[in-house]
Order: sequence, then C-alpha cells, then structure tokens
Amino acid sequence: MWIFGWTGPSGFSARSTAKEVTEGIDGNGLTAIVTGASSGLGEETTRVLALRGVYVIMAVRNVEAGKKVKEAVLKESPSAKIDVMELDLSSMESVRKFASDYIASGRALNILMNNAGVMATPFMLSHDGIELQFATNHIGHFLLTNLLLETMKKTVVESKKEGRIVNLSSEGHRLTYGEGVRFDKINDESEYRTIFAYGQSKLSNILHAKELARRLKEEGVEITANALHPGAIAATNLLRFHGLINAVATSVATFVLKNVQQGAATQCYVALNPQVKGVSGEYFVDSNIANPTNHAKDMELAKKLWDFSMDLTTPK
Repeated sequence: MWIFGWTGPSGFSARSTAKEVTEGIDGNGLTAIVTGASSGLGEETTRVLALRGVYVIMAVRNVEAGKKVKEAVLKESPSAKIDVMELDLSSMESVRKFASDYIASGRALNILMNNAGVMATPFMLSHDGIELQFATNHIGHFLLTNLLLETMKKTVVESKKEGRIVNLSSEGHRLTYGEGVRFDKINDESEYRTIFAYGQSKLSNILHAKELARRLKEEGVEITANALHPGAIAATNLLRFHGLINAVATSVATFVLKNVQQGAATQCYVALNPQVKGVSGEYFVDSNIANPTNHAKDMELAKKLWDFSMDLTTPK
C-alpha cells in the first residue's frame, strides 16, 4: 500500500484522485451502472465517470437523493449523461426488478460498479432473511451481476470493447472469522461479531471477483472482474450505525484519512484506465495491484462461495 503517497508501479498513489487516474480518458460510448451512487464514493464515481463522457445509471435506494446528485453533476457538466433507477441490494425482489427493467430498456452495459455497502451493522436480517451485511454487500451484488451478465456479453460483442466488473471490497477482509466464510452460521446471532461479519462480506467480494474472472476467462469472454480497497475514508455514511466512532473518524479525517476524491480513485482507475485492460481476478489498493489474504486467494473457497450464493439466490 502506498499509504504515504508513494507512487506505485501504475504511476499513482494513495494521494491520487479519481480525476487524476482518469485524466485524458475518453469514456464516450460507454455505459456504466454504479450502485450506491447517491453519496460518498458512489457519488464521486458518478461525477468523474460522467465527466469523462460515460453514460452513468445511478442505482440507488433513495431516488430523491439520487436525483439531487444528478442535478449537481449536470450543473458542473451540462453535457453529462445520467439516469437514476431504484435499487435496494438487501432485497432480491428489488434486484430482480432493477435488472428486469434495465434489460427491458435496451441499454448497453460496459461497466458494472458494485459500489454500495453497509458496515458494522448490529445483527439484522435482510428482506430475504439473510444477515444484512452479507446480504447487501455480497448477495445483492452477486445476483445483480449474474442477472446483467448476458447484457454485458452482448455489449462486448456489439461494441467490441472490453467489459469491466468492479467489486468494492476492503482491507477489512483481513478481519473475518477464522474459517473465512461461515457458510453454516451466516445467520447465527449468538456468534455474530459486527466487524468480523463485515470482513466476511468484504472477503466474499474478492472471492466473487476471482471466481467470476476464472469463469469468464474459461468462457473466452472479454469481460474482466476485479476487487479493490478504496482506502480509509471518513466522509461516507458507512459508519452510520456507530455515532461515536463516526464522529472521531470525521474529526481526524483531515490528518490520516483519504478524502472522497482520493477514495474513489481506485474504482475509477479499475473501471476506466487502459493500464487495467485484460487484467482480471486481481485485488487493487491505491490504484495498484495488491496482495490480499490467503483466504482471498483460496479458489476452493471461492468455488464454495459461488455455489452457496447460487443456492441462496435461486428461486425456490
């Protein structure tokens, strides 16, 4: 990690901003979905991708908040192409409706930015009866990706441009349960640990990208799948369930944490930068390839998670 601003092999560092890592890149003709686009990293990613000419579909729980972001971006970039659609990743019904509406619209899809997430929540179950962090951070995005994959494949053929799937993970994947993913205890409230459950969901984001990358390569499809850690950023609402911690983080943010412009850099780099062309199944930190944990490199665990996720998302 280039935490002090040291430049990595890509030429970028922790101090690089989303605008800097996409400087000079022409995104015209590309279409992207950004989940969780109404605030924080998703908002900044929407702004920068639109600035580069990408047609951005903001997939958000709060449509009114999404519309306000759209208006703000259009004030800055009047030629920006942005639409807002409703999506609640904690509900498989909402995910299926979003995907169905998107496919019916006939839009292309070059970039799928699986950005949205919750962090360190008290024990709660999703609409589908799955622990909320695992449901929102992993299962919702897993289902969304699978439902939109054929649209991405079609876009690759028609546009002759590489598709990119980008999963926002976290260095928090290092703090998970001992077995990595507790397949038989996902909903076990008695052994629930809020930070470990978050780490489990973020580990799942990496494993999802790795197994998806393997499958796409085996199929010969020109779509990449990567995961990343955006950096420690205070100016998001991830810590909304922890008021005191959030207040402390905000107060020290200027000195030790990234701002949102820096935080969104790695996902914009992985989504748009030509340096990443053909790179798949990797984990990025500070716009450079990084080394995740052994659990995150365990392809047997990745396959087991894929099968487990398929079972959870297959209508009974």
